[in-house]
Amino acid sequence: MTTGYLERYDNIAFRREDGVLEVRLHTRGGPARWAAWGGLHRQLGPAFHDIAQDREVRAIILTGTGDSFCQGYDDQGEAMPKMGPAVWDALFNEGRRMLHNLLAIEVPVIAAVNGPALIHAELAVLSDIVLASQTARFADKAHAIAGVVPGDGVHSVWPMLLGPNRGRYFLLTGEEIDAQEALRLGIVGEVLSPDALLPRAWEHARRLAALPPQAMRYTRIALTERLRAEMGRSLGYGLMLEGMAILGGREARGAS
Repeated sequence: MTTGYLERYDNIAFRREDGVLEVRLHTRGGPARWAAWGGLHRQLGPAFHDIAQDREVRAIILTGTGDSFCQGYDDQGEAMPKMGPAVWDALFNEGRRMLHNLLAIEVPVIAAVNGPALIHAELAVLSDIVLASQTARFADKAHAIAGVVPGDGVHSVWPMLLGPNRGRYFLLTGEEIDAQEALRLGIVGEVLSPDALLPRAWEHARRLAALPPQAMRYTRIALTERLRAEMGRSLGYGLMLEGMAILGGREARGAS
């Protein structure tokens, strides 16, 4: 498998060592910020696909840059075109590939949540081992509280992790869960100081990468079976509801 993909993505930096691939999200070299059009939304699905095809990788670390995992929006990126069926079709395909391809990676994935994960925190919590900095906070600020249907997987992930009632509360209120509460709730496995976070992630990753690779691949497949089945069942439907509500809202505003 060629490693050419390691230089392909503007918003993703890679470090490869001892069979471990560190995947660091960023925006123009600084903390990752989500873009409504392009940026990480466009790049993550193809990047996860490329990683999944790289048979030399034996463990993945997913982390952010600086003092946040992803907590805001990129207001300097590519302008969002007028919403319509063609634009939503692109977003629909990107949204599906992002989570399906993440779960298609067949080696253990470790999240090192280095600060607030307020936008698309599901990327981190879908990992097999989730480590959090003491400064981390988890929330979904991108959907319900912003008037958008939480249909791009978060509607399944958070009720699965938190339970149906707390999960719905979390999504509808924009509640922020700090690192210690996340540990108590079982969202994360460890809470560490900011300085200790990434070294601990590499410790886990090197340990897993040193184990028999076929056993680890099959372990990852077994442990993500329920998640992959749930995404296959609910992700496309949720995205359809999200897109129809956005298009419906635009039509209603145009008619007023």
